[in-house]
Amino acid sequence: MKRPFKVIFLVFLTLFSMKSFSQKVVAYYEPAKNDSLSVGTGENDFFPFIQKGYTLMLPENKEIKGVLIFLEDSKYDKKNRSAKQMYTQATEKDFAVLSVSTEIPLDFYFSKSSMISAHQLIREVFGTYNLPNDNIFFLGASLVGHRAMRYIKFMKGHNFDFQLKTKGIVACNFTMDFTRKWYQHKRDIKLNQIDLWEPKFINYLLETYLEGTPKTNPERYHNFSSYSYFDEKNENVKIYKDYAIRAYIEPAIKYKLTKQLRTLYENNATDIVGFLAELKIAGNENTELIVLQPGDNPSTKKNTQSTWDAIDKDELMDWIQKQTKK
Repeated sequence: MKRPFKVIFLVFLTLFSMKSFSQKVVAYYEPAKNDSLSVGTGENDFFPFIQKGYTLMLPENKEIKGVLIFLEDSKYDKKNRSAKQMYTQATEKDFAVLSVSTEIPLDFYFSKSSMISAHQLIREVFGTYNLPNDNIFFLGASLVGHRAMRYIKFMKGHNFDFQLKTKGIVACNFTMDFTRKWYQHKRDIKLNQIDLWEPKFINYLLETYLEGTPKTNPERYHNFSSYSYFDEKNENVKIYKDYAIRAYIEPAIKYKLTKQLRTLYENNATDIVGFLAELKIAGNENTELIVLQPGDNPSTKKNTQSTWDAIDKDELMDWIQKQTKK
């Protein structure tokens, strides 16, 4: 008689747990424009516009305590790829997860229109689904993280009626210093030892939208960078001094030396460590650096996305929850 009772109890417990952690995912994306953008000097260097919109994960039957935001690309970032990795952990902690895309392919947020577009989508989602404007965290690797930094800076400089109450930022292995990045790519092009599509593409965009090079227009590069070793003032760092900051880096020094002939200088880790140092100088005592070691990431490719994929999401979500209590 005892065994059936235990079986029934375990089945009930399982069903209860499934219901407790159930999720609702909603998505809205507009049809992409039938047009393209120039991304280089070649006759085929054009990218088609992508779908503007969002994907939102809501933990069902729960009072939502906060929102994790990823400013992801709806195509080239493989729509919602990074955000969905946090769904289970966010649901368990009563957090919603929002992924937002503008219509610009591989958007660096050079223009105000991109940041306004992202802001309008965020405001729409918060209003439509009655999300709490509290315990807001921006997360992301590569351009997803860079966009978060640009968006936060933009919002602080503009008096919009709707302003997110951002609590923290999770910065994962992305470029912060675009002066350094430009020089990195100049060296890549000179050595010609790797696929040069990305170095040529990014330097073309930087030189086009920042109206020159770090040599001819250094202030534009300083202004665009969240942090720059070459910027004596580093005024942008102060924008982030009141947030909880957790940063992940994966230097992968041997891999980059062997596969790409890159030095310690051609490494996003350089930017992030410098950024954290300047934050401490600015008075931010709530920063943390996590260094992924070679054994932490089983992927044979070492890039920004693989760093994000290798992060312990349970431990990260625990850190996020702790910040809500401060």
